[in-house]
Amino acid sequence: FSFLMTEALLVFSPETSLLRSFSRKVKVRVHWVLQLLALLCALLGLAVITYNKHLNGKAHFVTWHGLTGLLTVLYAGGQCAGGVLLIFPKLMKNWTLAKLKLYHATSGLVGYLLGCASLMLGMCSLWFTTSVTSVSWYLAMLCPLLTSLVIMNQVSNAYLYRKRSQH
Repeated sequence: FSFLMTEALLVFSPETSLLRSFSRKVKVRVHWVLQLLALLCALLGLAVITYNKHLNGKAHFVTWHGLTGLLTVLYAGGQCAGGVLLIFPKLMKNWTLAKLKLYHATSGLVGYLLGCASLMLGMCSLWFTTSVTSVSWYLAMLCPLLTSLVIMNQVSNAYLYRKRSQH
């Protein structure tokens, strides 16, 4: 989920995208496919975890990790629905395409950060802290922290790049 979301957002980066020379239409399709795959992974993960908790008689969504994970999956579903509006902007009659893009990008960044927070909370769980110890735990924790900083930087740079190219 985290890898696919990261790659889906970096598709639009003017600095680091492997698809820099491709048309915007191709980038949008790749973004759409990667986001859909990320959502499917999240839904599958949620289903497996829920079923496992059911089999073991454990309570559902009682930890911060569980609650933020559920919220992240729901948010990602809503964000994908919002992405459909960008493909069919005439469904939103009173909104400009530019405004829809801005809201989608901004709320996507919030969703990405929510996913990173859920991942980091999972790394604070009893199971993870007993399985991954010492320097390995800190290195694991650095991954979502650093990727979220990279994504925030890339999204802000892409926004500024687009603004500059419009003027």
